Amino acid sequence: MTESEVLAAIEAVLTDKMAHGHMDGFGLDARLNEDLYLDSVLILEIFLNLELEYGLSVPEEAIAKREIETVADLVALYVPKPTAAIVPAFPLTGGTTDEGVHGEAYYDIKVHCFVSCVSDGLKRNGLDQRPFYFGVWDAKFAVSERFELLYHAPDITQEFFRGWFERLYGVSVVEWYDPQRTKLDNLAVLLGLMKQRGETGSVMVMLDMFHLPERENKFNQNPFPHYLMLQETPDPDKWFVHDPDYRWEGEIAREKVVHAIMQPTVGGGYVFDNAEARAPFAEDLRAYFEACFVRDRNPLVDAVRAIVAAHLDGTNGVALTDLGAAVRELPVITVRKYAYEHGFAFYWRALKLPAAEFEGWCGEIEALVQSLKTLHYACMKLAQTGDRSLLGAVIERLDEADRLETKLKVKLAEVFDLWCDLAIPQEIRPLKRIAR
Repeated sequence: MTESEVLAAIEAVLTDKMAHGHMDGFGLDARLNEDLYLDSVLILEIFLNLELEYGLSVPEEAIAKREIETVADLVALYVPKPTAAIVPAFPLTGGTTDEGVHGEAYYDIKVHCFVSCVSDGLKRNGLDQRPFYFGVWDAKFAVSERFELLYHAPDITQEFFRGWFERLYGVSVVEWYDPQRTKLDNLAVLLGLMKQRGETGSVMVMLDMFHLPERENKFNQNPFPHYLMLQETPDPDKWFVHDPDYRWEGEIAREKVVHAIMQPTVGGGYVFDNAEARAPFAEDLRAYFEACFVRDRNPLVDAVRAIVAAHLDGTNGVALTDLGAAVRELPVITVRKYAYEHGFAFYWRALKLPAAEFEGWCGEIEALVQSLKTLHYACMKLAQTGDRSLLGAVIERLDEADRLETKLKVKLAEVFDLWCDLAIPQEIRPLKRIAR
């Protein structure tokens, strides 16, 4: 197919097969997320329909690896053109030059909104926030009774991270939101905290990002619970929004922010003072790693495997056609695997291990992320076609993701033990692992 023919096929898929409601700006230059409101899952649906309806296919690995921001990028997958140089996935921070893992510059990973908010205060105090990401790569998620993968659920709290942040960095993180009180009562508390906020204070609140359409919503979830931080401005009708997880800050109309906060889908908030932050003690870092590290299994892969099995067997009345929706939030959880990079970087720097070897492990982390993306696509294809002969491809991708993550954990455990030998005096007995 020519470029114009592929473009026409994409438009037909969006219009006829997906009944997409945001086609006004459709064209080669249209941005998929900002202009057409297409999230990563909807983009996978485009790929799937192009393959099933038009016989247009590209290797799933290519779909997972390629940065696709515009319709032109999408077309180029089928009508390749010379590509530009690859740029880092994350912006460099902490320095002006990239000196590898042992330099001051490093890729700033943002994959968990609560962790990103409290870690932002660490960076402002010149502290290394990377060890706090030990708890992110296997951070809690949920599976519903209908075998749906959920990155957020009512029984998932931030207590694990809140408690460990206080112990590690000495910062009191106080939960101001009271679920037993009304939304209006909690809003009144928030307003008071914003008014009292000092120069180094942070007021964090959970809101529903779906109700802030002017903000980027990469995953286009509805609802989309998300933590960020607020400040008053000289203009009483505008609030300053600081969102470290999305690397965004700016003013938004107070009325719109309050609307997003008052949604029944969300509720939560904390307050803390960045000036209290100090460097963590080595013994506490060891205890934190032990509390976070799930050595003998990979919870996300295990959960997806169980979800696939349930949809094949019809457990609790679910059908194979429901599988696509059941794994819709997999991309939100998949990005947490980038936290491994901070874990490896912390130990690599402390142990002064070869920088080139670190880059190799970053490649393994990227391979894990890409394997989970291709797993997602394989699940969607199985669900949409109902062709059980495609189960083998799903199992193959589950096994590959399991293998890659286990490999990462084995190496991480090895460097953790070496770091303990270096940083923890022998007379201090090992702490017993704490189960989450």
